[in-house]
Amino acid sequence: MDKKVFSFIFARGGSKGIPNKNLLLIDNIPLIGHSIKIAQETNYVDKIFVSTDSDLIAKTAKDFKAEVIQRPNLISQDDSPEWLAWKHAVNYVNNRYGDFDIFLSLPATSPLRSVDDINNCLKLYLNNQFESVISIVKSARSPWFNMVRKLNDDKLNLLIDEKKISRRQDSPMSYDITTVAYVIDPKFILNANNIWERDVLGVEIPQERAIDIDNLFDFKVANFLYHENKEKRNV
Repeated sequence: MDKKVFSFIFARGGSKGIPNKNLLLIDNIPLIGHSIKIAQETNYVDKIFVSTDSDLIAKTAKDFKAEVIQRPNLISQDDSPEWLAWKHAVNYVNNRYGDFDIFLSLPATSPLRSVDDINNCLKLYLNNQFESVISIVKSARSPWFNMVRKLNDDKLNLLIDEKKISRRQDSPMSYDITTVAYVIDPKFILNANNIWERDVLGVEIPQERAIDIDNLFDFKVANFLYHENKEKRNV
């Protein structure tokens, strides 16, 4: 590949769901370490950066041979849009290394991703004229039939109320966004306010590799699947 690919892991120190979530261990490797290691295994990646506000995460990133971007507190809050952290990181890298061609985000919350998953996202990006490629997984349940919202009087209503669809089999195929990989034009990040300002392509990831750790239950499932897959590889 003649394109310059820089990989980024964005990892705040604070986490309301699981304290120090990005440093949780799977197979004695912190989650952030799994993202760094698989970026190192991906032949297309030229440099790896970790953007964080945490000294402990920064030290861990350096231990795994990634370069640290110190994220300002102003964009490190619970309600801070990650897009702002992406802009900050792109500007940081441009100022120190010059322009680069492809921004690859590998969140620490997807430790089950494979090198092939990442490469498939990169290849789809390179073969099309879109600014963004993300990873997706088939939704376990149809939002047209299985998702509801509470109204002000606590009554339930379908989240998507499509009168023309009367059978689950007739509902459109839906997908969840998963954090396996985001591949984006860095210039687009600097000039846009969110990823949906232009058309987005998606790469479907198998469910067993698409888990996104948001709570302790997710972590337990990811830990189980990781070790199950490791055992299969060693057979």
